[in-house]
Amino acid sequence: MLFIQMSGFPGSGKSTLALEIAKSTGAIIIDHDVGKTALLETDEGAKMDGHTSGKISYMIDWAIIESLLYQGQKVIFDSPCLYDEMVQKGASLAEKFKVKYKYVECCLDDFNEINRRLKNRERKISQIESVHSLEAFRNTIESSKKPVEYPCLVVDTSKPLETYIDKVIDYLNE
Repeated sequence: MLFIQMSGFPGSGKSTLALEIAKSTGAIIIDHDVGKTALLETDEGAKMDGHTSGKISYMIDWAIIESLLYQGQKVIFDSPCLYDEMVQKGASLAEKFKVKYKYVECCLDDFNEINRRLKNRERKISQIESVHSLEAFRNTIESSKKPVEYPCLVVDTSKPLETYIDKVIDYLNE
């Protein structure tokens, strides 16, 4: 069994890569933006600040992930990984259920391309529409968290998916 934790700046290609991985592995994708958007679309959720809605939706994400791992499913968690707790929770669930833990970071270090992708995608309520400053972009990329005790794969998502998908699948099969 397998637990894959995706990471990367919004618009870097996490969801696109997660879909391709799911096709190849049969894994179930838990997309943080789906749950958070559903929460924000409720009357109660619409009144919440971003921190509260994010915290609640992450708690729901982790509960679903734990349930799926318990059922023996392969799982992909599609979410930026900006907090140490995210990595710790992912690694601890993988250990608890004795599944392989893999961490894939989508890297697109191009402010203009990120903004182009963000503006041209079909956006959910919980997703940002654009990055307003290069400084905010850089700070977010630099604050991304990675597991220390597990090998990580960083993929350059400025290139076409077909140029790196085999490398990702090979990494997942290690």
